[in-house]
Amino acid sequence: MFSSLSGIRFSDQPESIAAKPKMPAITRASISPPLPPPPLNRRHLLLTGLTVSFSPLPLPIPPAGARGLLRMPPPRLSNRYFLVRAGESEYESLGIINTNPVAKTSVDSGLSEKGKKQTVRAALELQGMEACERNCWIWPSITQRAYQAAEIIASVNGVSRSYIVPEYSFLDARGLGAFEGKKLEAVSEVYASDSISPTIKPPPTDDGTPNESVSDVFVRVTQLMSILETQYSEDTIVIVSPDSDNLTILQAGLVGLDLRRHNDLSFAPGEVRFVDTSSIPTYKQPASAVYKCFNPPNCN
Repeated sequence: MFSSLSGIRFSDQPESIAAKPKMPAITRASISPPLPPPPLNRRHLLLTGLTVSFSPLPLPIPPAGARGLLRMPPPRLSNRYFLVRAGESEYESLGIINTNPVAKTSVDSGLSEKGKKQTVRAALELQGMEACERNCWIWPSITQRAYQAAEIIASVNGVSRSYIVPEYSFLDARGLGAFEGKKLEAVSEVYASDSISPTIKPPPTDDGTPNESVSDVFVRVTQLMSILETQYSEDTIVIVSPDSDNLTILQAGLVGLDLRRHNDLSFAPGEVRFVDTSSIPTYKQPASAVYKCFNPPNCN
C-alpha cells in the first residue's frame, strides 16, 4: 500500500527491503551448457593404456604344492598298496623265458591252469586282508596273464571292471634280451649280474626283446608310482605284475634297499604282499659301496 503526503510517496515496507535491487530472472537461455569432453585420440589411448599396464601389480599368489616324480624311498605314501604277481603263465609252465612285449597280449602269454588256481588263491588272500573292503583300484599290466589275474581278483572281491585300469608299458615284464626263449633256470645268471651292479644289462638280441637293467626297470616303476601318488589320494591300489622283477625292484626302492639286492624280495607266482614301510625287515647291506665280483656269477 502506498500513501501520498505533499507529493511524496512512501512505502509501507522497510527501507532495506525496498532498496534491495531485483535479481535478474533466470531462464533456460541464461544457463551455459556443459563443456563437451575433449576428443579422444590414439595418443591419449596409448598413454592411458601404458598407465594401466605399468600400474603396481598385486603380490603374486604362491604356486600350489604340486607332486611330481616320486622320490625313492618316499617320505610317505598317499595311498595303501598291495603288490601281486600274476599266477604261472603258459610259457612258465613250459619252463621257458618269455619277456618280449610284442607277444604280451597273446593268448599264449595267458595264465596256465595252475596259474589260474594260484590267482584265485591270491584273490581270496586279498579278500582276507580286506584290501578291497571299501573298494579299490586294480592296476594290471596289459600283459595277458596280468590282466587275466586282475579280472579274477575283481570278480572274487566284488570290484567293478570299471575299476580295472590297464597299464600299457610301465608294468611290462622285465626284458631279458638274449635270454629270451631259454630255460627259466638261466635267469639266475641275470640275478648274478644284478648283484654286481644295477646298471648291467642282459646281452642284447635282435628279435625285439628289450634288455633291461635293474636301473631301467627302476625308472619305469618310479614313473608308475608317481602317477598313482598324483592321481589318487587315500585310496587302495592293487598292482598286478606279470613277473617278479617289477615288484622286487619297486619294493626295494620304496624301502630304500640296495637295488643290487632286489632279488632278496623275490615274489612267487600268485604271491600277494602289502606295502608297509614300517614293517619291512632290515636287509644286510654290502660292506662297501662298490660290490666287487671277480668271477661272476660265482660271487660271495
